[in-house]
Amino acid sequence: MYEELRQNIERKITLTDEEWKLIVDKTEFIKLKKNEFLQIQDSNNSYEGFILKGTFKTYILNENGTESVIFFSFENEWMCDLESFYYQKLTKYNIKAIEDSEILVINKLNKTLLFKQVPKLIQFHILMVERANIAIQERLLDVLNKTSKQRYVEFVNKYPQKTQKINNKNLSSYLGVTHEFLSKIKKSF
Repeated sequence: MYEELRQNIERKITLTDEEWKLIVDKTEFIKLKKNEFLQIQDSNNSYEGFILKGTFKTYILNENGTESVIFFSFENEWMCDLESFYYQKLTKYNIKAIEDSEILVINKLNKTLLFKQVPKLIQFHILMVERANIAIQERLLDVLNKTSKQRYVEFVNKYPQKTQKINNKNLSSYLGVTHEFLSKIKKSF
């Protein structure tokens, strides 16, 4: 059960069957339909999640009501509102399924219990946080230093099979351009 998750963890650490059972017991399986929320901005619920199937967008809703997409998350990836999860603060981001999706989530209390029961998960956790920090830094550098066209080309090259799952509205928000400008970028590509 949930072999994708076990394989993801075991790329970094080895688990016994007993340790794996403890992990499965502390996680919750959630199925979301397209456009359903895992998390709503300014709410109290925050999870760390591993995507078994589907695609999610993490975004903020600005004061003028427009969306700013920060990240897309795909199958076999982790996602989390880090500050909300680790410090139990109100969530800053909306996390929404952009297609029918399945995700395994864990709350902070259960993760803390797992660290006590399976201490080597702390090593895995450190590697996850390092990877998340690098992704955030790369995203920031891309926004500050690359053109919209460069960001589009890199996104398509990095996620060639997944680009079709993302509509132009979401992709233009992620790139920080208008729909019209995105159309021009796509035509020149």
